[in-house]
Amino acid sequence: MSDIDDTGRPTAIVIGASASGLLAAAALAEFADVTIIERDSLPAGPEPRRGIPQAHHAHLVWTGGVKAFDELLPGVVDELVAKGARLVRIMGDMVSRAPNEVWFRRFENTPHRNMVCSRPLLDHVLSNRVLSDSRIQLREDTTVLGLHGVVTTVTGVRVRSGEKEETLPADLVVDASGRGTRAPQWLQALGLPKVETREVDAGVAYATRLFKAPGTTDEGFPLVNVQANPASPPGQGGIILPIEGDRWIVTLCGTRGGEPTGDNDAFVKFALGLGDPVIGELIESAEPIGDVRTSRATANSRRYYEKMKDWPDNFVAVGDAIAGYNPVYGHGLTVAAQCALAVRDVLRTHPITSSGTAKRIQRAAARPVGAAWDLAVGQDALYPGASDAPPNAVERILARYVDRCVETGAGNPHALGALLDVMSLLEPPTRLFSPAMVRPMLFGPRKQPLAGPPLTEEERNAAR
Repeated sequence: MSDIDDTGRPTAIVIGASASGLLAAAALAEFADVTIIERDSLPAGPEPRRGIPQAHHAHLVWTGGVKAFDELLPGVVDELVAKGARLVRIMGDMVSRAPNEVWFRRFENTPHRNMVCSRPLLDHVLSNRVLSDSRIQLREDTTVLGLHGVVTTVTGVRVRSGEKEETLPADLVVDASGRGTRAPQWLQALGLPKVETREVDAGVAYATRLFKAPGTTDEGFPLVNVQANPASPPGQGGIILPIEGDRWIVTLCGTRGGEPTGDNDAFVKFALGLGDPVIGELIESAEPIGDVRTSRATANSRRYYEKMKDWPDNFVAVGDAIAGYNPVYGHGLTVAAQCALAVRDVLRTHPITSSGTAKRIQRAAARPVGAAWDLAVGQDALYPGASDAPPNAVERILARYVDRCVETGAGNPHALGALLDVMSLLEPPTRLFSPAMVRPMLFGPRKQPLAGPPLTEEERNAAR
């Protein structure tokens, strides 16, 4: 598509056309004419593309993300559901074993609806919806080489398309280029100091294979999840995610010394060897679709832009360009949507061209990033070799607190509801420290936790 004609409105450039970039563009269009710079070509349909290698693996959008999607693009969730996505009741439509090996109780009276579908379907619907807005244009097959400006102000980006290099001016530049962002180097090139970073890498490897849903096309079949236990390394887990087209995405994972491989013949055996064999039992007679896909890009990595004393006007980073998480927690898409909301909310009270607006946006975007970070790192930092520094006090306390929430939640819906509010990124982690939560933490669960997976015999048989 061509660049937007001069309308007299402010201009914004978004780097990257993945979900994070598309949602950021949707937020910005209220205030500026937006050009999305994408180094690849977007596919014509719901197909994986080179720029999103993790697209083959399981994805979900937590409740906080579902709400953000519909705030940014009203009706888009209904459109996704019409095309085969599913809103899953947590925990009613989910069978899940927590990291401490306690099974969550299943119950239907819950406000939480997580959206599940394939990543190609999600990206396709988002791109069609966002790019139908005349205020947003896409420039494909174009690589951003760096920022243009000085230490105090970013004025645009330098790009290359084919053999041609040029500078594109903008009133605001938003980096949504994901885990591979070059923004730290670009900012240093302008004269800014090195950004503080942290990495917590549990050494998780992923292996994913598609299966034809066996024996049933019932959309009510639950999502099945066996989470790894950091207290018993190597941590191994897996998930069955029923998606559109009567298919299951099955993703298996393992930390150092217990990683799954890309061997097709070893996939079911690995699933049967998990702490509970339920996933292996469900797929051992299922028909696979294609080969196993693997990934090791799973480290938790964060850039603390909000802590920088000096921050240039007109530049913001969002989503995975701030922090990437171990995908097992499924928070990346939700954080991307909430970062886009942060952009919109700040710009509704501060002009896009005003000095200090970008810094306000960056600090606002750090809030959903920090909530997801605390949840992920609180578990992953416990694995041997995950970080040069041991887990800090907050991470240790939060990890233990989550375990206790699960234990009490097995018999205490209030405790489990509070935990789900936090996991869904609807409430900050401080929600777990309210007086109503402290009492069950001190005095223990009202009932004994479930001893095994609450998957009914009927559900098991239906899948065989």
